[in-house]
Formats: sequence, C-alpha cells, structure tokens
Amino acid sequence: MNFLHSDLFLIILFILNIILLIGAIISNIRIKNIHKKDKVFMEKLGDGKNIKEDLEKYINRVANTEEEIRKLSLYYKDLNQKTEKCMQKLGIVRYNAYKDTGSDLSFAVCLLDEKNNGVVFNGIYSRDMSNIYAKPIQNGVSKYKITPEEQEAINRAMHENN
Repeated sequence: MNFLHSDLFLIILFILNIILLIGAIISNIRIKNIHKKDKVFMEKLGDGKNIKEDLEKYINRVANTEEEIRKLSLYYKDLNQKTEKCMQKLGIVRYNAYKDTGSDLSFAVCLLDEKNNGVVFNGIYSRDMSNIYAKPIQNGVSKYKITPEEQEAINRAMHENN
C-alpha cells in the first residue's frame, strides 16, 4: 500500500501515460494516412471522382429499383386477377335459321372468361323480324336450354381460343 503512495509509482504512471499518449498520436497519424490513401485509391478507381459517392448512388438506385419491382409485382398480380374475369374466349357460328331466308344471317356468339363463365348470344333472322337472345354460361354450361348452334359457339370459345 505504501508503494501506491510513493514517488516511484507516480513516475511509472507518468511514463506509462506518456507512452500511451505517444501510441495514441501514432495511431491517429496512421489512421489519417490510411484515409488519405483510401481517398486517393477511390479517386483513381472513379476516374477522378470519388467512387464512394458513386457506390452510394448505386446502392440508392438499387433500393429504389427494388421498391419499384415490388410495386410492379403487386400491380401485375392485381391485373392478372382482373383479367381472369375479362372476356377472353370467343366462339362464332353463322347459320340459316329458316330455309326460306336464303343465307346464313342468323348467328350464335359466345363470350367466355378464363374460367368459361360468360354469355352466349343467339341472333335469329327471318324475313319479317330479327330476335336476339342471351343466356348466361357458368363453367361452360347454361341452366337454360341450348340450341345446337349455341353449343357449337360455346365449344369453339372453350377449345379453339386456348
């Protein structure tokens, strides 16, 4: 305990402090030299510009691009879900409903979405009048009676447009 209060102990502590101070100064100088060399190196890589700035800009662009890709992915998913319900398949059949009209002026048109839901239209033409009928289609079938021409239009829509 007496040694801690002696002059020799204080001298040793003083010398250790000076050695630590000199070490800190040397470390500081080395760090500054490393920073200078790093700056020169980065400028050489960047053709006179600091490449660190370019790298930071690039990293920001990548982050922005990732965000845009995420937004586009959500938009694509939403658009894909919406197009499933759009009319994508078409079947058309022209026919002569009455033998006395002389031409294929009657028609059956089927419009279906991706899941074969939609409508079939039947336009029946005669010399005196023209009528159009519509029947809903669910999963490729209708709960209403379907004519052979309407069935052909449904088959064409389901099988010829894939």
